[in-house]
Amino acid sequence: MSTSVASVAGEDEGEVRAPGIITILRGTGPSVRCLLVCAFVNQAGAFVQAFLVLFLVDHGVGAGRAGLALAAYGLGAVFGALMGGALADRIGQRATIVLSLACSAWLTVLLGFLGSPADYPALIAVVIANGAIAQTYRPAAMAMLAGLVPDDRVVMTWSVYRIALNLGAVIGPLFAALLLTVSWNLLFCVDGFTTLVCAVVALRFLPAPVPAPARAVDEDPSSPEEPPSTGSAYRALVRDRRFLLYLLAMFVSALIYMQYFSVLPLKLRAESDSSAVYSAVLALSAALVITSELFVTRRVQRWRTTHAAGGGIVLLAVGLAAYGPSAGLVLLFAATAVGVLGQMMSGPTMFAHPTRVAPPGAGGRYAGAAHAMFGLGCAAGPFAGVLLWHRIGASVWTLCGAVGLLAALAAVGAMASGRPSFEIGKPWARMRHRYRIRGVLND
Repeated sequence: MSTSVASVAGEDEGEVRAPGIITILRGTGPSVRCLLVCAFVNQAGAFVQAFLVLFLVDHGVGAGRAGLALAAYGLGAVFGALMGGALADRIGQRATIVLSLACSAWLTVLLGFLGSPADYPALIAVVIANGAIAQTYRPAAMAMLAGLVPDDRVVMTWSVYRIALNLGAVIGPLFAALLLTVSWNLLFCVDGFTTLVCAVVALRFLPAPVPAPARAVDEDPSSPEEPPSTGSAYRALVRDRRFLLYLLAMFVSALIYMQYFSVLPLKLRAESDSSAVYSAVLALSAALVITSELFVTRRVQRWRTTHAAGGGIVLLAVGLAAYGPSAGLVLLFAATAVGVLGQMMSGPTMFAHPTRVAPPGAGGRYAGAAHAMFGLGCAAGPFAGVLLWHRIGASVWTLCGAVGLLAALAAVGAMASGRPSFEIGKPWARMRHRYRIRGVLND
């Protein structure tokens, strides 16, 4: 269990200085750099979800069945996030990461040989297993990342992690286009190979779990140092009302965020804009995240978590709501910039939150629950958005704005008061509380 004091109000910046970008990058150890490299390589080679529909259609599987296969992958990913959190807490974070990467590598290669319509049932089973196994990686990596860096650097380090993911997402499709000039099998084999290399690197450089000290003979077996069982950990999570409110904010944020990829292209097509306009919107989003997120996080990490999370979700909601009027390209790109700024403000803080508030021994489960709810929102978002677009038209953007404001309120309510590292009854603690400088515990 670690404790740190973080500045949560603008006037406290002089007392607690947040580390800068260069300090963070220079201060990372081999294990953190390994996680960052694995995130980049894994995302750059994540071809299954991006190219599954095109792969199946090219092999004679109908578009409807191809879409069902992609939905099956998303369903597996949701369960995988929960499974990964439990595994990380039970068998260790490194073991979970290595197991996830190694198994995912072989399942990915297998997919390349199951493209025909006759193989469809087996393909669905492999797709679900691949989605689940691949996603067990994320909660374990998230919990390990939080445990390897000081608490005052978690948000910035998570932002660097997101940059690695985004760089991989930009480079990956370009690399995939080159591989597709040869064959589909080569695409999936390269994906599997890079994932297997990441597994070997993780086994070599990530820290092994520290063995628990031997328990004295007369020690109470119900001592709080004993890691909670799977059932008790999830029961504690369900009873944690603030964390449930946080999960609601994660789900709703993902739900409205997905409208960038589902409803926005429909809006542009209805307004007779070319696909090049939508491509420009996506390019602008990627460019802003890659070039600006670290600098935004450098400022935001000094704020109170409620300001960063709630304010960021509000900007995301405002950006989506601004898509409603048909006022030309200037408003379109301005709305995109506002929404992306909101994502950069809230994203690192929101994703760093679970491991900072989880009870001892339950960090993986809390992280897994967060990823599961985010994945569930990403899976439900396109379906809900397209359905509403056909029912209410451009009013869907106003609805996104309103729902986003509710998500911001949920985030503020969930993160309004951390678990303080002091007792309010003590005079010095009351003084710290009065000046709004609060400790944040991992438990």
